[in-house]
Amino acid sequence: MTKRVTIKDLAERLQTTPSTVSRALRDKKGVGEPLRKKVKELAVKLGYQPNAVAAGLRKGRSNTIGVIVPRINRDFFSGVISGIEEVAFENHYNVIICQTHDKIDKERQYVETLLSARVDGILASLSIETNTCDHFRKVQYAGIPLIFFDRIPQDMQVNQVVIDDYDGAYRIVQHMIRQGYRRIVHFAGPEYLNIYRDRLNGYKDALKEHGITVDPDLIILNKLTLEEGQKSMGMLLRKKIRPDAVFSASDYAALGALLVLLEKGFRIPEQIGVAGFSNEKFTSYITPSLTTVDQHSREIGRHCTGMFLEEIRRNVPTPRKIVLSPELLIRESTSKKTT
Repeated sequence: MTKRVTIKDLAERLQTTPSTVSRALRDKKGVGEPLRKKVKELAVKLGYQPNAVAAGLRKGRSNTIGVIVPRINRDFFSGVISGIEEVAFENHYNVIICQTHDKIDKERQYVETLLSARVDGILASLSIETNTCDHFRKVQYAGIPLIFFDRIPQDMQVNQVVIDDYDGAYRIVQHMIRQGYRRIVHFAGPEYLNIYRDRLNGYKDALKEHGITVDPDLIILNKLTLEEGQKSMGMLLRKKIRPDAVFSASDYAALGALLVLLEKGFRIPEQIGVAGFSNEKFTSYITPSLTTVDQHSREIGRHCTGMFLEEIRRNVPTPRKIVLSPELLIRESTSKKTT
């Protein structure tokens, strides 16, 4: 690896001091024109590049935003990141992306890493394992802007950007009931995370308001991966619990259920309807296409960076919460009849 050329290297070559070289490069007073010219010519020749991070830190800021996400290979999170980067780059900020793989230990480690890197702010979505947020309190204590999106803590007063998960779940279950489905299974995530708790409540309330009793045996807690969806669907069929629909809090678990049902010869949506949540790209490409909820991920990202900039520029200490409306996308997997 080629060694980075430093101001000290330039100074040694020119037999002068690093401070003199620094002043020459920045066209400051106290350096004669002949020496200034030699410094700049040598800097070009050796490929010297100023350390932007160090310069930023001398000014009290790094012009860098840290982003912590559970997984970057989910369309939802990649959409959020795109929205964050759009606004960040427009405002001359760099972005560092940290992926926890839904592990709380990695999340703790990345918080420490970003604090050590002196980022100007942290935007985060909790891992599926995170049921305590003491590590994020360090960010607050450091006086650094902290904005949560999607998966947010319940015991911290911080800026938040979310969609109305309850409404999204309620509307998708209501749609399924109107299609004639009555025995609807729910693949649920851990209730200590806001999104899964809200989606579960939306599911329950939609059933109750349409006169359908909530059956605890039809609420299946899993990790909401494709493999978990396959496992849960297989378990239900082996127990001969025959739901007529599945609503999953994740598109991936819904896909797992769909694959098992197709393999077993079920006709979808005629015999069993399947719906997910998040509008991952594959949901519109598979056959049958998957009914789901779009979370407007790019808008979430743009709002997150906007909140950060507002806090930096206006020093707004009062936490705010932005709630976006989800969009129900009705597709083949639940379209048994015209709504």
